[in-house]
Amino acid sequence: MVLLSASPKWPTLPDYFHDWALVDVETSGLRPGRDRVLSLAILTLDAYGNQTGEFSTLLNPGCDPGPVHIHGLTPARLADAPTFEEIAPQVGALLSSRVLVAHNAQFDYDFLAHEFAHVRSWVPVSRRLCTLALNRLVGPATPDLKLGTLAAHYGVRQQKAHDAQDDVRVLSGILRGSLSAAEQLGLSLPLLDCPPRQDYKPYVPKTPCAYRNPGRLTHGGALVQGMKVAITGDTRVSREELVARSVAAGLNMMTSVSGQTSAVVTNDPGAGSAKLNRAADEGVPFVDEPTYLRLLESVQPGQTKGTARQRRTVETPASVCTAPPAPTPSLPAQRTAASTSPTATADQSLTGRRVLVLGGTHDEAAEARARAVALGASAAVNLSASVSDVVVLPGGEADRRMSRIVTLGLHVHDADWLLAPTTTPMPAPAQSAAGNQPDTAAVLVRGAVIDLSDAGTAWTVAATWRQQTVCDVDVVAFAVDALEQVPGDEDFVFYGAPEHPDGTVRLGTDGPTEQAVTADLERLPLEIHRVVIAAAIDGAATFSDVGAIEITATRGIGAAPTARATLDAATTERTMILAELYRRGEGWRLRAVGQGYDHGLADLARGYGVDVAE
Repeated sequence: MVLLSASPKWPTLPDYFHDWALVDVETSGLRPGRDRVLSLAILTLDAYGNQTGEFSTLLNPGCDPGPVHIHGLTPARLADAPTFEEIAPQVGALLSSRVLVAHNAQFDYDFLAHEFAHVRSWVPVSRRLCTLALNRLVGPATPDLKLGTLAAHYGVRQQKAHDAQDDVRVLSGILRGSLSAAEQLGLSLPLLDCPPRQDYKPYVPKTPCAYRNPGRLTHGGALVQGMKVAITGDTRVSREELVARSVAAGLNMMTSVSGQTSAVVTNDPGAGSAKLNRAADEGVPFVDEPTYLRLLESVQPGQTKGTARQRRTVETPASVCTAPPAPTPSLPAQRTAASTSPTATADQSLTGRRVLVLGGTHDEAAEARARAVALGASAAVNLSASVSDVVVLPGGEADRRMSRIVTLGLHVHDADWLLAPTTTPMPAPAQSAAGNQPDTAAVLVRGAVIDLSDAGTAWTVAATWRQQTVCDVDVVAFAVDALEQVPGDEDFVFYGAPEHPDGTVRLGTDGPTEQAVTADLERLPLEIHRVVIAAAIDGAATFSDVGAIEITATRGIGAAPTARATLDAATTERTMILAELYRRGEGWRLRAVGQGYDHGLADLARGYGVDVAE
């Protein structure tokens, strides 16, 4: 295990020299575009860590300030504060030409982007750095990666949590410590490009339907509350009015067509649009506008969905099983991952250790990682402070990380070590005010399942791959029903639509080699039985060019991982199912899948019922 300096200094690597704008916002809620910024603090640093500017203010959002018990910002305190429009020029000047830094940076960046959009402008930031993502790469010996915990670890005094001005001061100390730790490990900073965007729009929620889908509209039959209805083509009554009247009647209005659609409203069934072609293929009935308006006058009562109740389950290694992953229907060219689950062994001599494998062919490296996991270790994809052992396969001596590994004094082994490992006690990491505790995350092999605890807090499944990966990897999610099909195209969450309209599933990007899917399991409709999380490679590259992908499951921002798995696809695959969250009785489970396919993302999406345009 790597020991890092207890007295962090500003780094000297040229790649770490940037002008920084450290940002913290307090908000009226958690949804950018719907909620507003109540308090903003910015602290600027030069490339050597010297403070060059500071700004903080309360803001009058013109709306309910939300959870006052958390941030303490009452309407009375905010009444005389400036609006964002009044301070936007000053904020823009502080952010311009600097790297934005925040803890959970996508949250702060998205809120600022929406605030600038409200005043018909855009956030003047070209790159950002998330200190949460940076510390996930560093892997400090802390119980979690929350702001207060990292502050204690890096020796920064936190005076007032959820106060923007104090939080940004604390963030400056965390940045210093994080950069120093990253430099010792030779890590590339996870800087994320943020090209100027003007397409941020106010949050417009989809009206949820309270009724179960009763099935298809029959010839001569009545509409029933809960039926899924799609409208396509020109209509005499405005589309907005048709949708509003349908929602008021208890119908579930969809923007796409699937096998679960009850009816399609169209005045031109022969138009040949994608929706009409899909409806014809699925046998979905067509109904013209006059008939639909008549049926709207006498919609029959439906069955209410009710509320899903989540059960509590204990998260311990005993809850892990190794059942094979459930087959996914309608997905061609399926391949078994290279690192299949190893035969169970009583030898757990590497329990608590973290092993990084360098060199070897794709299959050799995958086999070595699988062997390490079978012996009780977890497999790393990047060098971090949590790595205790390095296995060097043929060619691994030339890996750029070897010089750092030697300097850090890590245990280095050849492949034979995994056949009969001998270990020395791991050194205890330097203590901090936060305290240290061992990694208690369950290590899952391919196909393993773990019960998730109460779903009142959203669960996040993050995927991380090797920092030197040259091809682009996109993480996506499908919220599917009992037939393994998306109820509508909005149930496909990807880089072009990174959030479900109701906010229950969303995609986050924290760095060039890390993306995450967050699912609010408690709020998912009962018709959603499973959230499938996948990765796709852009262009002609395959997973042999990427190598292993590590997934972690956490409950809450900055929390310690509940489970982790390292997955290796076979050499020719371009898409891979990483994991799935699925209902089990009244609770939820996580399965590590690692199932790859030779086809691209479009074919994967079509297999789940997404209407993908050519």
